[in-house]
Amino acid sequence: MRNFIKNAIHKAPKADYLEIRVEETQTTKIDFVGKELENIGNSTKIGGNVRALVNGGWGFVSFNTIDQLDTFIELAIKEATVTGKAKFQLVPTKPITDYKIIGNGENPACISLEEKHDLCQKYNSLILNFSPFIQTSKVTYRDNYKKEYFVNSEGTDILQDKIFCGITFLALAKDGMNVQQAYTSFGNYRGYGTVEKLESKAEEVAKLAVDLLKAQSVAGGKYTVVLDPQLCGVFIHEAFGHLAEADHIYENEKMEELMRLGKRFGVDELCIVDDATLPDEAGSYFYDEEGVPANKNYLVKDGIFFHRLHSRETAAKMGESPTGNARAINYNFEPIVRMSNTYLEPQNVVFEEMISSIKNGIYAKGYIGGNTDCEMFTFSAQQAYLIKDGKIGNLVRDVVLTGNVFETLMNIEAIGNDLILFGGLGGCGKGGQSPLPVSDGGPHIRIKDVLIGGGGS
Repeated sequence: MRNFIKNAIHKAPKADYLEIRVEETQTTKIDFVGKELENIGNSTKIGGNVRALVNGGWGFVSFNTIDQLDTFIELAIKEATVTGKAKFQLVPTKPITDYKIIGNGENPACISLEEKHDLCQKYNSLILNFSPFIQTSKVTYRDNYKKEYFVNSEGTDILQDKIFCGITFLALAKDGMNVQQAYTSFGNYRGYGTVEKLESKAEEVAKLAVDLLKAQSVAGGKYTVVLDPQLCGVFIHEAFGHLAEADHIYENEKMEELMRLGKRFGVDELCIVDDATLPDEAGSYFYDEEGVPANKNYLVKDGIFFHRLHSRETAAKMGESPTGNARAINYNFEPIVRMSNTYLEPQNVVFEEMISSIKNGIYAKGYIGGNTDCEMFTFSAQQAYLIKDGKIGNLVRDVVLTGNVFETLMNIEAIGNDLILFGGLGGCGKGGQSPLPVSDGGPHIRIKDVLIGGGGS
C-alpha cells in the first residue's frame, strides 16, 4: 500500500503541495438499549483522500476505493487550481519516514464477538436491575483498529496503527414526572482491559441516577465552587482550549486581541497543556494528519498565554511554528486545528485543604452538557454537593455554571495535586467533525465567585 501511494504521488501532475491519506479500518459495535440488543457486529472499511495546494488554493477529494487514485489526484489538483489566487503558505517541515503503533495491552481483535457481547450484557443487567426506579439503560461498546497511511510530495511516508477500545454506560431513573440520568464513558489505546472489571462503575451510574431523584435543586447565586478533575478538564477544553486553536484567531480581530500571546490569564500557578505525546490516551498520536510530529504544547505557562495550536497553514499565516494539531475524524474530512489531550497541570493543594475554609460553596462533579460562545461559557454538572463550613453535605442537582472564561481563570484560588485524565467513546466536535477522540482533565480546583443557575430559590 505504501509503495502504491508513493508511486501515485511521484507521477502526479504538478502542484505546490500534494498529500494522500488512506485508512484501513476494522470496527466492532455493540449497543444495548434497555433490555434490547440493538446493534452488534464487525465491519471493515477502506478509504482515503487527496489534498492538493496550488497558488494558495486547496483541493480536496475523498474516496472509498483506491483503484482510481490517479483520477482523484487529478481532480484535487484541478480543484486547487480553480480556487488558488495567491501565494501559497505552508510552514516547511522535514521529510519523515516512520511506522508507529498506538496501542497497548490486549488487542480487542483477539477477543471473540460473543465474549464482548456477554460483557456488555452483564453491565447492562447490572444497571437495569439496580433499582425499580431505573427506567432504562444504555451500554455502548466500540473497538477500532485503524491503519493510517500518509504520504506527501515532500518525501514524508508514515504508517500509524491505532488500536482503540471503549465503553459507555447510561442509566435513566424515573419517579413519576421526575426523570434523572447519569452517564460515564471509558476509552483509550490501552487495550481490552479498558472495558473489563467495570461492574462497580456500572452500578455507580445506576445509583447516581436514582439518588438524583431525591436531590434538591440548588439555589441560584454566586458560590465558591470546587470542580472535580473531570469537570475541570471539560472547562479547560471547552472554555479555553478551543479559543487557543489558531484557525479561530488569525482572521478575527477581536479574537486576536483576546488571545494575544503574552497576555496574563491567571495566577502564576496556572499552567494549561495540550499534549498528544502522552502514552495511550484517547487523544494521543505520534503524527497528526499532516505528518507533523506530536508535541507537548503549553497553552498557558505560569499564568501567561504561551502558545497557540496550529496546522502548517495557520502557523505560516501567523509566523509561528506548527504544533502537530491538524486532525480529522476520518478520511472524509480535511484536517483542521484540534486539541489532543488537554489538561490543567497539578500543583500542591490537597483536596481536604481546598474545601476546609469554604463556608458556603458547591462541589461540582462530572459533566452532562453545556456550550461556549467566544469567552462566555455555560456548563451543567452531572452531580454536585453543598459545602457547609468546610464539609461536603447533601447531593443537589440542576447545577449550571456560567461565566466569562478569562474572569473565571483569574478567580482560581487553589489548584490540587491530583491530576486525572478522562477519555471515552465520545469526543470533541468542531467544524462538522465529531466525535474526535480526545482526553481532558486536571486536578481539583477551587474558584471564587462562580455564578450558579439552578432550579431552587
